[in-house]
Amino acid sequence: YSGGMGTYCAKHKPFAIYCPKVHKTFFCYGGAPSDNSQKLLHMVSYFDHSTGTCPRPTLLLDKKTDDAHDNPVISVDTDGYIWIFSTSHGRSRPSYIHRSAQPYDISHFQLVNATRRDQGSSVPIDNFSYLQVWHSPNAGFHVFFTRYNYPAARTICFMNSPDGVEWSEWQRIAAIGEGHYQVTGISGTKLGSMFNYHPQGKGLNWRTNLYYVETSNHGKSWQTANGTVLSLPLTSAVNDALVRDYEAEGLNVYLKDLRYDAEKNPILLYITSKGYESGPDNDPRTWTLARWTGMDWKFSTITTSDNNYDMGELWIQADDDWRVIAPTSVGAQPYNPGGEIAMWQSRDQGVTWVKQRQLTSGSSMNHTYVRRALNAHPDFIGIWADGHGRKPSDSHLYFCNAAGDVFQLPREMTSDTATPKLVK
Repeated sequence: YSGGMGTYCAKHKPFAIYCPKVHKTFFCYGGAPSDNSQKLLHMVSYFDHSTGTCPRPTLLLDKKTDDAHDNPVISVDTDGYIWIFSTSHGRSRPSYIHRSAQPYDISHFQLVNATRRDQGSSVPIDNFSYLQVWHSPNAGFHVFFTRYNYPAARTICFMNSPDGVEWSEWQRIAAIGEGHYQVTGISGTKLGSMFNYHPQGKGLNWRTNLYYVETSNHGKSWQTANGTVLSLPLTSAVNDALVRDYEAEGLNVYLKDLRYDAEKNPILLYITSKGYESGPDNDPRTWTLARWTGMDWKFSTITTSDNNYDMGELWIQADDDWRVIAPTSVGAQPYNPGGEIAMWQSRDQGVTWVKQRQLTSGSSMNHTYVRRALNAHPDFIGIWADGHGRKPSDSHLYFCNAAGDVFQLPREMTSDTATPKLVK
């Protein structure tokens, strides 16, 4: 991994949420002090759509690491309170949950002493990895996460909470081989997880196969896209949740996004490649879409790029307007993560794709980890960072609107608010 890590990684979601009641997009990111780029700070801010400005970010905590796998994610509850979940890479560092002291206000946060049920008792929640949090008005929080050595090296799990304080027992979704990465999503009462797996004995750089599971009753039961009921955790590589056997095709799978169409059918976005090493030998890195039609899975190719960790997501603007915004064009540091950002569009629900607009070009550093704002307002639909792929560098935050205009957030602020700069 290299380059701008402020919105890293693909298995953390979400980083930004639009709140129409106050006409603001709240976001979090991993920052650093000006004199020490190796210190990870959890930062929170927002874009005020009424004024076109951002306030000085709130420094929530020093995570006591330089590992961007500890980056935060954000949620907003029904009452407007901002929640920040501070993740940990593995089990050696603590994780934290904070809630804003007031609704829609980032000036002060309070530590949440969360607990979970475990064999009839309440135990503290003080460690979680690769957390993805979804909030629904009637049911509260739904969280997908990874627990190390539980029993697989990376076991993917799920839990619920009506209030963010008292959580359900942890459910293991899958523990196949050496474990998994997962990317998750929500549509109404439907929650889903797409995941790959690490074959036993090959190490965690090997990741292959594509699986999908879903629940429509907050985790009481789980099923495949065609309704086949599953018994969790899944422990065999060949099971009913297998969408495509990429292991048999000799391809690795790198997960990017999970969305749902108007009929609540899942749409999976990911990259395939021939191996984990960077460089041209493992080309092509193929951006692929798998869509459940209600009857079967259909696969289509969007484009190719030059690194497995090129990261973008899928926007569904309308039934006939699907977009992928990602660093699919070669950047200043070829074959390192990221590149130049492009917007791809499909008018036929993902069957064919054309490049609608090149968002960045001529950059001195790679742009990467483009993240979709939830409930996005057209003025702020995605956020990402840039950074040099091969040496320490400055890093800037950017966001784009639905038209593809790009704005840079200030690295330094001399007043309480600032206006993002249009990148021409």
